[in-house]
Amino acid sequence: MTQVKVRFAPSPTGRLHIGNIRSAVFNWLFARAAGGVFVLRFDDTDLERSKEEYVDGIREDLRWLGLSWDEEFRQSERFAFYAETAEKLKQAGRLYPAYETAAELERRRKLQMARGKPPVYDRAALNLTDAERAQLEAAGRRPHWRFKLDQRPTAWDDLIRGPQEIDAGTISDPVLIREDGTPLYTFTSVADDADTGVTHIIRGEDHVTNTAVQIQLFEALGAAVPRFAHNNLLIGAQGEALSKRIGSLSIAGLREDGFEPLAVMTHAALIGTSEALHPQESLDALASLFDLAKISRAPARFDPAELAGLNAKLLHATPYEAVAERLAARGIDGGEAFWLAVRANLEVFADVDLWWRVANGPITPAIEDAALVEKALALLPPEPWDQTTWKSWTDAVKQATGAKGRALFHPLRLALTGLERGPELKDLLPLIGRREASARLSQG
Repeated sequence: MTQVKVRFAPSPTGRLHIGNIRSAVFNWLFARAAGGVFVLRFDDTDLERSKEEYVDGIREDLRWLGLSWDEEFRQSERFAFYAETAEKLKQAGRLYPAYETAAELERRRKLQMARGKPPVYDRAALNLTDAERAQLEAAGRRPHWRFKLDQRPTAWDDLIRGPQEIDAGTISDPVLIREDGTPLYTFTSVADDADTGVTHIIRGEDHVTNTAVQIQLFEALGAAVPRFAHNNLLIGAQGEALSKRIGSLSIAGLREDGFEPLAVMTHAALIGTSEALHPQESLDALASLFDLAKISRAPARFDPAELAGLNAKLLHATPYEAVAERLAARGIDGGEAFWLAVRANLEVFADVDLWWRVANGPITPAIEDAALVEKALALLPPEPWDQTTWKSWTDAVKQATGAKGRALFHPLRLALTGLERGPELKDLLPLIGRREASARLSQG
Protein backbone atom coordinates (compact mmCIF):
# COMPACT_ATOMS: atom_id res chain seq x y z
CA MET A 1 0.00 0.00 0.00
CA THR A 2 1.28 3.48 -0.89
CA GLN A 3 2.29 5.53 2.13
CA VAL A 4 0.07 8.55 2.79
CA LYS A 5 1.75 11.84 1.92
CA VAL A 6 0.12 15.22 2.44
CA ARG A 7 1.29 18.81 2.36
CA PHE A 8 0.53 22.15 3.92
CA ALA A 9 1.41 24.94 1.51
CA PRO A 10 1.16 28.44 3.03
CA SER A 11 2.20 31.58 1.20
CA PRO A 12 4.67 33.51 3.40
CA THR A 13 2.89 36.81 2.85
CA GLY A 14 1.52 36.96 6.40
CA ARG A 15 1.14 35.00 9.62
CA LEU A 16 -1.08 31.96 10.04
CA HIS A 17 -4.60 32.56 11.36
CA ILE A 18 -7.47 30.41 12.60
CA GLY A 19 -8.85 30.10 9.07
CA ASN A 20 -5.83 28.73 7.24
CA ILE A 21 -4.46 26.78 10.19
CA ARG A 22 -7.31 24.28 9.77
CA SER A 23 -5.69 23.08 6.56
CA ALA A 24 -2.45 22.39 8.43
CA VAL A 25 -4.31 20.70 11.29
CA PHE A 26 -6.41 18.48 9.00
CA ASN A 27 -3.43 17.41 6.91
CA TRP A 28 -1.19 16.79 9.93
CA LEU A 29 -3.78 14.75 11.83
CA PHE A 30 -4.62 12.74 8.71
CA ALA A 31 -0.95 11.90 8.19
CA ARG A 32 -0.43 11.18 11.90
CA ALA A 33 -3.35 8.76 12.06
CA ALA A 34 -2.15 6.95 8.92
CA GLY A 35 1.54 6.90 9.82
CA GLY A 36 2.17 9.07 6.78
CA VAL A 37 4.38 11.95 5.71
CA PHE A 38 3.59 15.62 6.31
CA VAL A 39 5.30 18.13 4.03
CA LEU A 40 5.67 21.88 4.62
CA ARG A 41 5.84 23.66 1.27
CA PHE A 42 6.22 27.42 1.08
CA ASP A 43 4.33 28.78 -1.94
CA ASP A 44 6.62 31.79 -2.28
CA THR A 45 6.75 32.40 -6.04
CA ASP A 46 5.41 35.92 -5.37
CA LEU A 47 8.88 37.23 -4.63
CA GLU A 48 7.72 40.78 -3.87
CA ARG A 49 5.16 39.88 -1.22
CA SER A 50 6.89 36.84 0.32
CA LYS A 51 8.97 37.75 3.37
CA GLU A 52 11.53 35.76 5.33
CA GLU A 53 9.98 36.99 8.57
CA TYR A 54 6.74 35.26 7.60
CA VAL A 55 8.59 32.04 6.77
CA ASP A 56 10.05 32.11 10.28
CA GLY A 57 6.70 33.09 11.77
CA ILE A 58 4.87 30.20 10.10
CA ARG A 59 7.44 27.73 11.38
CA GLU A 60 7.10 29.24 14.86
CA ASP A 61 3.30 28.98 14.78
CA LEU A 62 3.37 25.35 13.65
CA ARG A 63 5.91 24.36 16.29
CA TRP A 64 3.90 26.10 19.01
CA LEU A 65 0.87 24.04 18.00
CA GLY A 66 2.98 20.90 18.28
CA LEU A 67 3.09 20.24 14.53
CA SER A 68 6.31 18.80 13.12
CA TRP A 69 7.02 18.12 9.47
CA ASP A 70 8.99 15.45 7.64
CA GLU A 71 10.02 17.48 4.60
CA GLU A 72 10.26 21.17 3.74
CA PHE A 73 10.92 23.05 0.51
CA ARG A 74 10.22 26.36 -1.20
CA GLN A 75 8.73 26.91 -4.61
CA SER A 76 11.05 29.87 -5.18
CA GLU A 77 13.92 27.38 -5.43
CA ARG A 78 12.24 25.34 -8.16
CA PHE A 79 11.79 27.72 -11.10
CA ALA A 80 14.11 25.62 -13.27
CA PHE A 81 11.96 22.57 -12.55
CA TYR A 82 8.79 24.47 -13.49
CA ALA A 83 10.35 25.63 -16.76
CA GLU A 84 11.35 22.05 -17.59
CA THR A 85 7.87 20.77 -16.74
CA ALA A 86 6.22 23.50 -18.82
CA GLU A 87 8.39 22.55 -21.79
CA LYS A 88 7.11 18.97 -21.57
CA LEU A 89 3.53 20.21 -21.71
CA LYS A 90 4.34 22.43 -24.68
CA GLN A 91 5.90 19.53 -26.55
CA ALA A 92 2.79 17.44 -25.81
CA GLY A 93 0.54 20.14 -27.25
CA ARG A 94 -1.16 20.81 -23.90
CA LEU A 95 0.35 24.25 -23.25
CA TYR A 96 -0.20 26.87 -25.94
CA PRO A 97 0.65 30.58 -26.31
CA ALA A 98 -2.09 33.21 -26.26
CA TYR A 99 -1.59 36.92 -26.89
CA GLU A 100 -4.80 38.68 -25.88
CA THR A 101 -4.50 41.59 -23.48
CA ALA A 102 -6.65 41.78 -20.35
CA ALA A 103 -8.78 44.48 -22.00
CA GLU A 104 -9.37 42.33 -25.09
CA LEU A 105 -10.38 39.36 -22.99
CA GLU A 106 -12.77 41.51 -20.97
CA ARG A 107 -14.46 42.79 -24.15
CA ARG A 108 -14.93 39.23 -25.40
CA ARG A 109 -16.31 38.16 -22.05
CA LYS A 110 -18.91 40.93 -22.04
CA LEU A 111 -19.89 40.15 -25.63
CA GLN A 112 -20.38 36.47 -24.82
CA MET A 113 -22.53 37.32 -21.81
CA ALA A 114 -24.60 39.77 -23.86
CA ARG A 115 -25.29 36.92 -26.30
CA GLY A 116 -26.35 34.63 -23.47
CA LYS A 117 -23.24 32.48 -23.71
CA PRO A 118 -20.97 31.45 -20.85
CA PRO A 119 -17.85 33.64 -20.65
CA VAL A 120 -15.44 30.85 -21.56
CA TYR A 121 -12.22 31.51 -23.47
CA ASP A 122 -12.86 30.78 -27.15
CA ARG A 123 -9.42 29.31 -27.89
CA ALA A 124 -8.80 31.88 -30.60
CA ALA A 125 -5.06 31.59 -29.97
CA LEU A 126 -5.11 28.02 -31.25
CA ASN A 127 -6.08 29.29 -34.70
CA LEU A 128 -3.14 31.69 -35.03
CA THR A 129 -0.65 30.88 -37.75
CA ASP A 130 3.09 31.02 -37.20
CA ALA A 131 3.15 34.24 -39.19
CA GLU A 132 0.43 35.81 -37.07
CA ARG A 133 2.23 34.89 -33.87
CA ALA A 134 5.46 36.32 -35.23
CA GLN A 135 3.65 39.52 -36.17
CA LEU A 136 2.17 39.86 -32.67
CA GLU A 137 5.54 39.34 -31.04
CA ALA A 138 7.18 41.81 -33.43
CA ALA A 139 4.60 44.32 -32.22
CA GLY A 140 5.73 43.78 -28.63
CA ARG A 141 3.17 41.21 -27.51
CA ARG A 142 4.43 38.49 -25.21
CA PRO A 143 2.39 35.33 -24.82
CA HIS A 144 0.82 33.93 -21.71
CA TRP A 145 0.48 30.16 -21.78
CA ARG A 146 -2.81 28.32 -21.43
CA PHE A 147 -3.41 24.67 -20.57
CA LYS A 148 -5.55 22.96 -23.19
CA LEU A 149 -8.29 21.13 -21.32
CA ASP A 150 -9.96 17.99 -22.57
CA GLN A 151 -13.52 19.28 -22.90
CA ARG A 152 -15.18 16.42 -21.06
CA PRO A 153 -16.73 15.72 -17.65
CA THR A 154 -14.04 15.25 -15.02
CA ALA A 155 -15.07 13.32 -11.92
CA TRP A 156 -13.56 12.43 -8.56
CA ASP A 157 -14.74 10.87 -5.32
CA ASP A 158 -14.23 13.57 -2.73
CA LEU A 159 -13.38 12.17 0.70
CA ILE A 160 -15.65 14.77 2.33
CA ARG A 161 -18.17 15.82 -0.30
CA GLY A 162 -18.64 12.46 -2.01
CA PRO A 163 -18.87 11.96 -5.81
CA GLN A 164 -18.17 15.20 -7.71
CA GLU A 165 -18.15 16.04 -11.40
CA ILE A 166 -17.29 19.18 -13.33
CA ASP A 167 -17.68 19.52 -17.08
CA ALA A 168 -14.36 20.90 -18.25
CA GLY A 169 -16.11 22.11 -21.37
CA THR A 170 -17.64 24.88 -19.25
CA ILE A 171 -14.23 26.12 -18.04
CA SER A 172 -11.78 28.41 -19.78
CA ASP A 173 -8.39 26.93 -20.55
CA PRO A 174 -6.46 28.21 -17.51
CA VAL A 175 -3.42 30.43 -17.79
CA LEU A 176 -0.48 28.59 -16.23
CA ILE A 177 2.36 30.96 -17.13
CA ARG A 178 2.21 34.76 -17.23
CA GLU A 179 3.59 37.01 -19.97
CA ASP A 180 6.73 37.59 -17.90
CA GLY A 181 7.36 33.85 -17.69
CA THR A 182 6.42 33.39 -14.03
CA PRO A 183 4.32 30.29 -13.28
CA LEU A 184 0.92 30.53 -11.59
CA TYR A 185 -0.29 28.64 -8.53
CA THR A 186 -2.33 26.00 -10.32
CA PHE A 187 0.70 24.92 -12.33
CA THR A 188 3.35 25.02 -9.60
CA SER A 189 1.11 23.30 -7.07
CA VAL A 190 0.26 20.38 -9.33
CA ALA A 191 3.82 20.10 -10.63
CA ASP A 192 5.13 19.88 -7.07
CA ASP A 193 2.45 17.46 -5.90
CA ALA A 194 3.14 15.20 -8.88
CA ASP A 195 6.91 15.40 -8.45
CA THR A 196 6.92 14.75 -4.68
CA GLY A 197 4.29 12.00 -4.69
CA VAL A 198 1.53 13.66 -2.68
CA THR A 199 -1.25 11.10 -2.24
CA HIS A 200 -4.00 13.23 -0.65
CA ILE A 201 -4.89 16.91 -1.05
CA ILE A 202 -6.97 18.21 1.87
CA ARG A 203 -8.01 21.83 1.46
CA GLY A 204 -10.88 24.31 1.72
CA GLU A 205 -14.01 23.94 -0.38
CA ASP A 206 -13.21 27.22 -2.14
CA HIS A 207 -10.82 25.11 -4.25
CA VAL A 208 -13.49 22.68 -5.51
CA THR A 209 -13.81 24.46 -8.85
CA ASN A 210 -10.05 24.12 -9.43
CA THR A 211 -10.08 20.37 -9.06
CA ALA A 212 -11.16 19.34 -12.57
CA VAL A 213 -8.36 21.45 -14.05
CA GLN A 214 -5.83 20.01 -11.64
CA ILE A 215 -6.90 16.42 -12.26
CA GLN A 216 -6.40 16.90 -15.99
CA LEU A 217 -3.03 18.52 -15.33
CA PHE A 218 -1.91 15.55 -13.21
CA GLU A 219 -2.96 13.26 -16.05
CA ALA A 220 -1.15 15.36 -18.65
CA LEU A 221 2.03 15.07 -16.55
CA GLY A 222 1.63 11.31 -16.43
CA ALA A 223 1.29 11.39 -12.64
CA ALA A 224 -1.01 9.52 -10.30
CA VAL A 225 -4.01 11.68 -9.37
CA PRO A 226 -4.18 12.25 -5.58
CA ARG A 227 -7.35 11.78 -3.58
CA PHE A 228 -9.10 15.09 -2.88
CA ALA A 229 -10.95 16.23 0.24
CA HIS A 230 -12.56 19.67 0.41
CA ASN A 231 -13.48 20.79 3.93
CA ASN A 232 -16.01 23.38 5.05
CA LEU A 233 -14.87 26.95 5.63
CA LEU A 234 -15.09 29.04 8.79
CA ILE A 235 -17.73 31.65 9.49
CA GLY A 236 -18.37 33.71 12.62
CA ALA A 237 -20.60 32.64 15.48
CA GLN A 238 -23.52 34.60 14.01
CA GLY A 239 -22.94 33.37 10.46
CA GLU A 240 -20.89 36.38 9.39
CA ALA A 241 -17.79 36.16 7.21
CA LEU A 242 -14.54 36.03 9.15
CA SER A 243 -12.54 37.81 6.47
CA LYS A 244 -12.55 41.22 8.17
CA ARG A 245 -11.64 39.80 11.59
CA ILE A 246 -9.17 37.14 10.53
CA GLY A 247 -6.13 39.32 11.21
CA SER A 248 -7.10 39.53 14.88
CA LEU A 249 -7.36 35.74 15.01
CA SER A 250 -3.77 34.98 14.14
CA ILE A 251 -2.11 32.02 15.80
CA ALA A 252 0.44 34.42 17.28
CA GLY A 253 -2.42 36.49 18.69
CA LEU A 254 -4.14 33.46 20.21
CA ARG A 255 -0.84 32.46 21.80
CA GLU A 256 -0.40 35.97 23.25
CA ASP A 257 -3.95 35.80 24.60
CA GLY A 258 -2.94 32.76 26.63
CA PHE A 259 -4.69 29.97 24.78
CA GLU A 260 -3.21 26.49 25.10
CA PRO A 261 -1.89 25.05 21.81
CA LEU A 262 -3.80 21.80 22.32
CA ALA A 263 -7.04 23.76 22.82
CA VAL A 264 -6.47 25.64 19.55
CA MET A 265 -5.62 22.37 17.77
CA THR A 266 -8.68 20.60 19.16
CA HIS A 267 -10.99 23.47 18.31
CA ALA A 268 -9.63 23.74 14.77
CA ALA A 269 -9.92 19.99 14.22
CA LEU A 270 -13.38 19.35 15.65
CA ILE A 271 -15.55 22.42 14.96
CA GLY A 272 -17.74 21.79 11.97
CA THR A 273 -17.63 18.03 12.51
CA SER A 274 -19.97 15.50 14.07
CA GLU A 275 -17.45 14.92 16.85
CA ALA A 276 -18.28 16.48 20.23
CA LEU A 277 -15.98 19.35 21.19
CA HIS A 278 -14.20 18.02 24.29
CA PRO A 279 -10.66 18.58 25.61
CA GLN A 280 -8.14 16.00 24.44
CA GLU A 281 -5.18 14.83 26.48
CA SER A 282 -2.71 14.76 23.59
CA LEU A 283 -2.26 15.22 19.85
CA ASP A 284 -2.26 11.45 19.43
CA ALA A 285 -5.65 11.27 21.13
CA LEU A 286 -6.89 13.99 18.81
CA ALA A 287 -5.51 12.16 15.77
CA SER A 288 -7.36 9.00 16.79
CA LEU A 289 -10.63 10.97 16.74
CA PHE A 290 -10.02 12.77 13.46
CA ASP A 291 -12.03 11.45 10.53
CA LEU A 292 -12.64 13.26 7.24
CA ALA A 293 -16.02 11.54 6.99
CA LYS A 294 -17.17 13.43 10.12
CA ILE A 295 -16.62 16.87 8.59
CA SER A 296 -19.92 18.57 7.86
CA ARG A 297 -20.85 20.10 4.52
CA ALA A 298 -22.25 23.12 6.40
CA PRO A 299 -19.89 26.00 7.26
CA ALA A 300 -18.01 25.66 10.54
CA ARG A 301 -18.87 28.37 13.07
CA PHE A 302 -15.92 29.84 14.92
CA ASP A 303 -16.93 31.27 18.28
CA PRO A 304 -14.11 32.76 20.40
CA ALA A 305 -16.19 32.12 23.52
CA GLU A 306 -16.35 28.43 22.62
CA LEU A 307 -12.58 28.30 22.24
CA ALA A 308 -12.19 30.05 25.59
CA GLY A 309 -14.49 27.51 27.24
CA LEU A 310 -12.57 24.62 25.70
CA ASN A 311 -9.30 26.14 26.87
CA ALA A 312 -10.58 26.40 30.44
CA LYS A 313 -11.85 22.80 30.43
CA LEU A 314 -8.48 21.61 29.14
CA LEU A 315 -6.67 23.36 31.99
CA HIS A 316 -9.15 22.01 34.55
CA ALA A 317 -8.28 18.46 33.48
CA THR A 318 -4.51 18.94 33.16
CA PRO A 319 -2.41 16.92 35.63
CA TYR A 320 0.31 18.53 37.69
CA GLU A 321 3.08 16.64 35.89
CA ALA A 322 2.17 18.39 32.64
CA VAL A 323 2.58 21.90 34.11
CA ALA A 324 5.26 21.49 36.78
CA GLU A 325 7.99 23.09 34.67
CA ARG A 326 5.72 25.91 33.54
CA LEU A 327 4.82 26.70 37.16
CA ALA A 328 8.47 26.67 38.19
CA ALA A 329 9.31 29.02 35.33
CA ARG A 330 6.84 31.52 36.82
CA GLY A 331 8.41 31.24 40.27
CA ILE A 332 5.54 29.16 41.67
CA ASP A 333 6.73 26.42 44.01
CA GLY A 334 3.44 25.35 45.54
CA GLY A 335 3.68 21.88 44.06
CA GLU A 336 0.79 19.60 43.22
CA ALA A 337 -1.34 20.81 46.13
CA PHE A 338 -1.36 24.34 44.74
CA TRP A 339 -2.14 23.22 41.17
CA LEU A 340 -5.01 20.95 42.21
CA ALA A 341 -6.41 23.73 44.38
CA VAL A 342 -6.49 26.40 41.69
CA ARG A 343 -6.76 24.71 38.27
CA ALA A 344 -10.57 24.64 38.29
CA ASN A 345 -10.53 28.45 38.48
CA LEU A 346 -8.26 29.05 35.49
CA GLU A 347 -9.42 30.38 32.15
CA VAL A 348 -5.87 30.77 30.84
CA PHE A 349 -2.70 29.43 32.41
CA ALA A 350 -1.44 32.89 33.38
CA ASP A 351 -4.30 33.08 35.91
CA VAL A 352 -2.09 30.99 38.22
CA ASP A 353 -0.22 34.20 39.04
CA LEU A 354 -3.30 35.66 40.71
CA TRP A 355 -3.93 32.58 42.83
CA TRP A 356 -0.28 32.34 43.81
CA ARG A 357 -0.51 35.89 45.14
CA VAL A 358 -3.70 34.95 46.96
CA ALA A 359 -1.96 31.95 48.53
CA ASN A 360 1.23 33.82 49.46
CA GLY A 361 0.35 37.48 49.66
CA PRO A 362 0.58 40.28 50.00
CA ILE A 363 -3.10 40.99 49.35
CA THR A 364 -5.55 43.58 50.60
CA PRO A 365 -8.25 41.83 52.65
CA ALA A 366 -11.83 43.05 52.38
CA ILE A 367 -13.58 43.20 55.74
CA GLU A 368 -17.35 42.82 55.37
CA ASP A 369 -18.29 41.76 58.96
CA ALA A 370 -15.65 42.92 61.46
CA ALA A 371 -17.25 41.21 64.44
CA LEU A 372 -17.43 37.86 62.72
CA VAL A 373 -13.87 38.14 61.43
CA GLU A 374 -12.61 39.03 64.91
CA LYS A 375 -14.32 35.96 66.37
CA ALA A 376 -12.96 33.79 63.55
CA LEU A 377 -9.43 35.02 64.31
CA ALA A 378 -9.82 34.03 67.95
CA LEU A 379 -10.96 30.55 66.91
CA LEU A 380 -8.23 29.99 64.32
CA PRO A 381 -6.96 26.44 65.01
CA PRO A 382 -3.30 25.53 65.45
CA GLU A 383 -1.30 23.94 62.64
CA PRO A 384 -0.77 21.52 60.95
CA TRP A 385 -3.58 22.30 58.54
CA ASP A 386 -5.10 20.08 55.89
CA GLN A 387 -8.29 19.91 53.83
CA THR A 388 -10.39 19.22 56.95
CA THR A 389 -9.27 22.43 58.67
CA TRP A 390 -11.71 24.73 56.87
CA LYS A 391 -14.78 22.76 57.95
CA SER A 392 -13.74 22.31 61.56
CA TRP A 393 -12.87 26.04 61.85
CA THR A 394 -16.05 27.32 60.22
CA ASP A 395 -18.14 24.93 62.31
CA ALA A 396 -16.61 26.52 65.41
CA VAL A 397 -17.26 30.05 64.10
CA LYS A 398 -20.83 29.11 63.24
CA GLN A 399 -21.44 27.78 66.73
CA ALA A 400 -19.93 30.86 68.34
CA THR A 401 -21.67 33.49 66.22
CA GLY A 402 -24.81 31.83 64.87
CA ALA A 403 -23.81 32.88 61.35
CA LYS A 404 -24.40 30.36 58.59
CA GLY A 405 -24.47 30.06 54.82
CA ARG A 406 -23.39 33.16 52.90
CA ALA A 407 -23.35 35.26 56.09
CA LEU A 408 -20.63 32.95 57.40
CA PHE A 409 -18.61 32.00 54.37
CA HIS A 410 -18.61 35.22 52.34
CA PRO A 411 -16.99 37.49 54.97
CA LEU A 412 -14.30 34.87 55.57
CA ARG A 413 -13.52 34.52 51.87
CA LEU A 414 -13.26 38.31 51.49
CA ALA A 415 -10.99 38.59 54.49
CA LEU A 416 -8.72 35.70 53.46
CA THR A 417 -8.50 36.38 49.70
CA GLY A 418 -9.83 39.89 49.05
CA LEU A 419 -11.99 38.39 46.30
CA GLU A 420 -15.64 37.51 45.83
CA ARG A 421 -14.95 34.05 44.48
CA GLY A 422 -12.17 31.61 43.83
CA PRO A 423 -10.86 28.14 44.65
CA GLU A 424 -12.48 26.12 47.41
CA LEU A 425 -11.19 27.41 50.69
CA LYS A 426 -10.76 23.91 52.08
CA ASP A 427 -7.97 23.57 49.50
CA LEU A 428 -6.70 27.14 49.63
CA LEU A 429 -6.54 27.59 53.42
CA PRO A 430 -3.65 25.12 54.00
CA LEU A 431 -1.69 26.92 51.26
CA ILE A 432 -2.24 30.31 52.90
CA GLY A 433 -1.11 28.95 56.27
CA ARG A 434 -1.92 30.06 59.80
CA ARG A 435 0.53 32.95 60.02
CA GLU A 436 -0.70 34.66 56.84
CA ALA A 437 -4.36 33.88 57.58
CA SER A 438 -3.99 35.42 61.04
CA ALA A 439 -2.41 38.55 59.55
CA ARG A 440 -5.24 38.98 57.06
CA LEU A 441 -7.98 38.45 59.63
CA SER A 442 -6.23 40.89 61.98
CA GLN A 443 -6.74 43.73 59.54
CA GLY A 444 -10.38 43.82 60.53
